[in-house]
Amino acid sequence: MSSQTPAPDPYIPGSTTAAHTDSVPPSGARVGTIVWGLIVVALAALIIIAQLGIVTLNGTYVLIGLMIGAGAALVVGGLLSARKGDNSTATRKS
Repeated sequence: MSSQTPAPDPYIPGSTTAAHTDSVPPSGARVGTIVWGLIVVALAALIIIAQLGIVTLNGTYVLIGLMIGAGAALVVGGLLSARKGDNSTATRKS
């Protein structure tokens, strides 16, 4: 009799897929997270600048500018992410 424990089975009972056994590194930060973080930082900087009296800001124009910048950043980031994902697919046909 052996007292060793058996190696874990890669198959999960009740599932049609094998357990995640390979060590794939995380894909990195998501575009949306980065863009929303930049929006918060920019808004905080604008509030600080307005409170110091360096410049007078119109809230409507600030919000419009932030939304245009965020929308452009999300579109460009999504396109770059999709382009990066296309190059790594193995099932793509020529």
